[in-house]
Amino acid sequence: MTFARARHAGLGYLPQSSLVGTLELARFSLELFDVPLDCRSGLSLSDCRGLFIELSTTNFRQYSRLFAGSLKASQRNIEGLVLFDSNVRHILSCGRLRRRSLHTEDLSFNHIPRIISAISLPFLYYSPMLILGIETSCDETGLALFDTQRGLLAEALHSQVDLHAQFGGVVPELASRDHVRKIVPLTRHVLAQASCSLGDLDGIAYTAGPGLMGALLVGSSFAKSLALGLGIPALGIHHMEAHLLAPLIQPGAKPDTARNSAQAQDMLPFVALLVSGGHTQLVEVRDLGSYSILGESLDDAAGEAFDKAAKLLGLGYPGGPQIAAKALAGDPKRFRFPRPMTDRPGLDFSFSGLKTFTLNTVEKLGELTEQDVADIARAFEMAAVDTLVIKCRRALEQTRVKRLVIAGGVSANDYLRAQLQGQLDAEVIYAPPALCTDNGAMVAFAGALRLQQGASEDLSIKPRPRWPMTELQPI
Repeated sequence: MTFARARHAGLGYLPQSSLVGTLELARFSLELFDVPLDCRSGLSLSDCRGLFIELSTTNFRQYSRLFAGSLKASQRNIEGLVLFDSNVRHILSCGRLRRRSLHTEDLSFNHIPRIISAISLPFLYYSPMLILGIETSCDETGLALFDTQRGLLAEALHSQVDLHAQFGGVVPELASRDHVRKIVPLTRHVLAQASCSLGDLDGIAYTAGPGLMGALLVGSSFAKSLALGLGIPALGIHHMEAHLLAPLIQPGAKPDTARNSAQAQDMLPFVALLVSGGHTQLVEVRDLGSYSILGESLDDAAGEAFDKAAKLLGLGYPGGPQIAAKALAGDPKRFRFPRPMTDRPGLDFSFSGLKTFTLNTVEKLGELTEQDVADIARAFEMAAVDTLVIKCRRALEQTRVKRLVIAGGVSANDYLRAQLQGQLDAEVIYAPPALCTDNGAMVAFAGALRLQQGASEDLSIKPRPRWPMTELQPI
């Protein structure tokens, strides 16, 4: 079922005598349901005599006891429940109920486990959703199509590295203008790649923050305008939550290659290391969407420190890949850089001192040779990675968790991955390199999980350049 405000949705009760197959089940429930909801409502339970309970989709899972009590009081002879999409235009245009062959193995109880724990649902049909993901938080324009049944269908990414390289960092105004130029062509590209049209979309997920205000405005304005025109929901996604969920995506051509929310729940609990150009955080994840910040950077993020160190060494932007490439030829014993804030308790990070130490080393050497650059790059990478590994070990010991998820652009660093896997007594999970940097696939996936669980918002455009993860609602 599509839990979305722009879709009419409902529940109908079904006597046991009518359980004659899933297609008959769908037809029978459509006949029973006579009180559809408008686009401002949530989920309702009705019988042939009318509506007797209505719940907001946002709070649907929180009121499972109320829901179960209403069933017990009002329908003592219930034998089953059917969830379905009763939006006539959608069914006629896409023909999902008529075109798809429904089998019992398609029925899943995993999407609303708290409801299942309160009441028994012998039959449940969960309609697939096709989500367009839009990422424009900084210097990459990412678009992707994610289908909740078939997985990642298409993705496209435009990097602004060449645009900003001459400045040694991102220029916000140039980034915003480039997003405007690329967002429409990339949308057309992913739709063509997946052989889909705008009319096939069931929802849009876009990065609402944190990030650069101008860049966020481009993505949010485009998403909300497109959603209004298509009559489908648009949902703002937290950029770092999208990164955190990216390791759960398994790209590939075969159906069902992406882990769904139930499989994601099986990974809980875990500690996440979110490490990118703008953020370095350790997060305890006991439930998807419910996050506790264990530690974060007090000044420069790890990725930002890599960029600044690369600039000091005369290397290109972004600095992470440049430092890593040079470090391969470096002497690991020539220099020893400090491991900031590892000599004191706590899980916060600070990389500004490491940057200053790099600057002092460069100034002492004067004119740098190729080997000098390689040796400094090696020392810097080792110090930054050791700092991250030490903090991750502390976080795992503090939380008594045996699983670590790393995400963000710096998580693509091979040396970091090797050290985490070699030094930690924990399972280490990370995304494919293509999904480590900013991309539309992670936004589409995060949006799919939240839209399926009933998340919704109005059509106002409200990007959030600063947005604490602790303000998010559980998935």
